[in-house]
Amino acid sequence: MPLPDPAPQALARGTRPAAGDARRRARGASAGAVALLLAAALAWPLAAAAEAPAQPERSEHHHGGDVYLAGGAPTLTQPVQGDLFIAGGSIDVEAPVAGDVFAAGGRLRVDGSVGQSLHALGGQVEVRGRVGANLRMAGGQLELAPGAEVAGNVSALGGRLALRGPVRGHVQVGSGRVWIDGPVGGDVTVNAGELALGPNARIAGALRYRAGEELQRDPAAEVGGAIERLPALPRRDPGPGREDGDWRAGDDATRHRGMAVGFGAAWTAGLMLLAGLLVAVLPGVTGGISRTLRARPGASIGLGFALVVCVPVAVLLLLLTIVGIPVALLALATYLAALPLAYVLAALGLGDWALQRWRPQQLARRGWRWGAACAVLLALALAGWLPFVGALAGFVVLLLGLGAIALHALRPATAA
Repeated sequence: MPLPDPAPQALARGTRPAAGDARRRARGASAGAVALLLAAALAWPLAAAAEAPAQPERSEHHHGGDVYLAGGAPTLTQPVQGDLFIAGGSIDVEAPVAGDVFAAGGRLRVDGSVGQSLHALGGQVEVRGRVGANLRMAGGQLELAPGAEVAGNVSALGGRLALRGPVRGHVQVGSGRVWIDGPVGGDVTVNAGELALGPNARIAGALRYRAGEELQRDPAAEVGGAIERLPALPRRDPGPGREDGDWRAGDDATRHRGMAVGFGAAWTAGLMLLAGLLVAVLPGVTGGISRTLRARPGASIGLGFALVVCVPVAVLLLLLTIVGIPVALLALATYLAALPLAYVLAALGLGDWALQRWRPQQLARRGWRWGAACAVLLALALAGWLPFVGALAGFVVLLLGLGAIALHALRPATAA
């Protein structure tokens, strides 16, 4: 269910080319053959997976005490003795989990208790059960319900956050709108556009906040430590016609940077979700491509570069012919779809390499593979803000993924 508006009383989107001669037709036919071969190479792993029995809408796997659950609307109804890894469009965790929970989806609701930490990523996240350690969540709408409890710390990043349940530790928040209406045992640090304390807010430690508006505090709210408003982050000269003290006037570049950060976070979250789905649904295919990438990194980069150059050229040549236009569109669609897939598969391969080097005993566990891939994707996202270096790193990773897919596809034919 969507979060209600937090405390309204407190918080006041040309010309057709000629048919040509026999030479041009021959070039078009050759380009068509090249495009078909490249498209087949990129699509081969998925086609191989299609030969296996059809996967149900809900995929569930058990490894020791850990559970891996994915699907359109997965629901956990049985207790889990280990960790839970769950991904889907609409997620419900109704049963208790003894270990950690790693969840990513469009809508996420946790009613069962979590013995350790909860890591949640989604458009809407609602926590109703007890969390035995720390709560880390990111998304559009985030809520800790009144009946919930967090024994450790809370870290949250989102558009709108409501903390109504007790938190025994510290709270660190970055959000557009924050509403605290429950007890907090430690300090609270907030970076937000709007911050409000409800009548049930009981903060034992200090409150430090940076916000565009003044703190909205109910008379019944209590703060045991000091209340400090942090200085606004420095920004450039607002330019002619703008008041330097008006935070709403802002700076176009600042707003654009904020939009870029939001889009980048959403894109990275989507890639992480895709990595989790690939590991859960196609473990054999992803494992084979990962092994190819680790065994032949140089060849993967070289072939990936050839694909990046040759596929667009082949598509352009096909577009010069009439009969080749449908093939060109098909090759272009396959190519564009393969780019993010290759990027994620390369991240999985690099994560597997790290596990093989430092945690080889965990390489067979899908949850560890997903976690390592997410760490690689996060590192690449952060590196993307570095001039030149970030773009180069992302491009090399993309080449690795494309080349590894093609090498994995061509391996059976070569062996034959």
